[in-house]
Amino acid sequence: MIEGQEGVSWEQWRALGAACDEHGYEALFRSDHYLSVAGHADRGSLDAWTTLAALAAVTSRVRLGTLVSPATFRQPSVLAKSAVTVDQVSGGRAELGIGAGWLEAEHRAYGFPFAETRTRMDVMAEQLEIVARSFADERFSFQGEHYEIEDLDARPKPVQRPRPPIIVGGRGGRRSLALAARWADEYNTFSASVEELRQRRDAFAQAWADAGRDPDSFRFSAMVGVLVGADDAELRERVARLAEWQGSKPAQVLDSLRATGVVGTVDEVAEQLRELEAAGAQRVMLQHLLHDDVDAVELIGRELIPRVA
Repeated sequence: MIEGQEGVSWEQWRALGAACDEHGYEALFRSDHYLSVAGHADRGSLDAWTTLAALAAVTSRVRLGTLVSPATFRQPSVLAKSAVTVDQVSGGRAELGIGAGWLEAEHRAYGFPFAETRTRMDVMAEQLEIVARSFADERFSFQGEHYEIEDLDARPKPVQRPRPPIIVGGRGGRRSLALAARWADEYNTFSASVEELRQRRDAFAQAWADAGRDPDSFRFSAMVGVLVGADDAELRERVARLAEWQGSKPAQVLDSLRATGVVGTVDEVAEQLRELEAAGAQRVMLQHLLHDDVDAVELIGRELIPRVA
């Protein structure tokens, strides 16, 4: 999981995609923001879906998706078409994460409407239905408060059938859980301790059951920060680099990752990932903030992934 809004260049995206393709990663996800979340005005952001389409053409195996695309950024038919395009170019490797949008500053800067939370959730609810139905074979119409669709048979259809996975991201709020259970294939949460993760997993399982979904298709995941070293010396070096990049202190980096992420040597991180699995995470998206550190990506693929696969 790469925070693309923090100055990731195309050359760096290409190197990350090649490393993930080569070293056994299931998927490469990216955030969908237009401004630096860390508040650095000098860091640019390539558009998420355009980047994924380009990566689809230069990778062969790794899956590609967003965590998550704000419903406020794109009209739902455009979002669905973008996801289908990546799915077609990649030969069926696209995943679509959807959220309500939260960073007010980028909405103001780029001219996207930023309504109150309830309205943004309403917009996301309509988008989820329209995107899901656009992927399906049946022609449909939709009349909502925010969008109107008339007799649409969106073509081409995705390569993946019945559709590319749809992921809803959130922190366990009742409505996001219900929307995910109704329209999505997976719920992804973040910024959670092991106990919070367990609680959110149980809440989503209940929402999934309440929606009458097949229990065998249930999928719950977590995005967690990661910092790993082949040994203690390499770990300390990466901690120092991340602290400098964040403008913080090494102790703060370690405290944050110990609270809601995974940090340590390969063996230590493997054990922490097993704890997340025991808490209910069926897959984990590792948030790699030092995006120019491809060596760390290779280390995770070469040594960590085989330990937890």
